[in-house]
Amino acid sequence: MSDPGMPRPEMPESVGGNQSLNPVPPPTPPRGRNPLALVVVAVVAAAMLYIGFHMARRSAGPEAPPILGRSMPAPDFSLESLDGKNMRLSDFRGKAVLLNFWATWCSPCKIEMPWFVELQQKYGADGLQIVGVAMDDSSKEDIAKFAKEMGVNYPVLLGKEAVGDEYGGVPALPESFFIGRDGKIVDRIIGLKGKGEIEDSIKKALDTQPASAQASTAAQPQK
Repeated sequence: MSDPGMPRPEMPESVGGNQSLNPVPPPTPPRGRNPLALVVVAVVAAAMLYIGFHMARRSAGPEAPPILGRSMPAPDFSLESLDGKNMRLSDFRGKAVLLNFWATWCSPCKIEMPWFVELQQKYGADGLQIVGVAMDDSSKEDIAKFAKEMGVNYPVLLGKEAVGDEYGGVPALPESFFIGRDGKIVDRIIGLKGKGEIEDSIKKALDTQPASAQASTAAQPQK
């Protein structure tokens, strides 16, 4: 079966067995080449290449979002919170951060948000900070009402597409990044997973050292 996304090439019409082909005239002897004609052909060819190159770049669209993996630094950003303050990811440096991209219309998000409330209560004293980033077009008031109804006990920020692009485009919701105390990504979960799997990733983030502690440990002389 052919791929519907690829058009089938048109087959040339066959020549009937009873039809006669026109005779091919003999080749004419080559004449002297006109230098001006060669220049015109070269200019036209260069123009076609230039136009084709730029059309290909336009059709390709913007560059693909970066792919963030483990041990990569989490991109810093500044977003407005529901209480009107600007918050940066770097404000939580030294803590383990669960950065959760979600939306009010996302059904799986509604399932895991009560888990986040429980996990924030359980591990907050150990240095966990959950941060929610709302990635939908709802108003600030509607998002705040939704968060209140869900009993959210962690900061909720108003997301922007530019921030989503920094984190790989956020291809699906919910999506969570688990960031260690040193600001590096230790795990990533796309879609709805079990509470136990989320808790295991939180423990990985908690089991890291801040960058300053790593530097001081490396500076100590070996005995």
